[in-house]
Amino acid sequence: MNLFVLNRKSKEEILVERLKKNDTLAQKELYEQSSKKMLSICRSYIEDMHYAEDCMINGFCKVFNHIQKFQGKGSFEGWMRRIMVNECLTFLRANKTLIYVDDVRVANYDEIDDDIEDTWLNFNVQEVLDQLSEPYRLVFNLHILEDYSHQEIAEMLNISVSTSKTQLFRAKAKLKEIVLSKKKMTNEK
Repeated sequence: MNLFVLNRKSKEEILVERLKKNDTLAQKELYEQSSKKMLSICRSYIEDMHYAEDCMINGFCKVFNHIQKFQGKGSFEGWMRRIMVNECLTFLRANKTLIYVDDVRVANYDEIDDDIEDTWLNFNVQEVLDQLSEPYRLVFNLHILEDYSHQEIAEMLNISVSTSKTQLFRAKAKLKEIVLSKKKMTNEK
């Protein structure tokens, strides 16, 4: 009895192989299928849409130029996402002075109710995030959306771990304030 085991490659694996061969149609295909999501990621870090688009385009250039470094371990989208985030952080470092509040000790960083996250998702998330200061938004995005640890964030942003925790605490507090205000305005209508 002959049993054939077919090793089928996923569409993503085939696309990556084509990208590694510098196939311009594969590059176009990847851009068309991923650009909205990658722009959304960039936009969550950079308030100005034009700069966010620049970061996304630069990010795609890096994806195409460094595709040989993708070893197939983990998600390809996750690998691209990391490149986009790093591109945004590079942009922010080069073009802005980010000011972080130093290591203010907060008794309990988890004091802000996480149930607020369920409430704020009822609003335009980007609009709510845009109301945070850049340092708050960066730490919030890196920790909550990208799942980086405070140690990783501290290294990426050249701040202390406690400053990262403080920024996250203050970002959550500000988000709670924004959401409760929006909720109150919505209920008054």
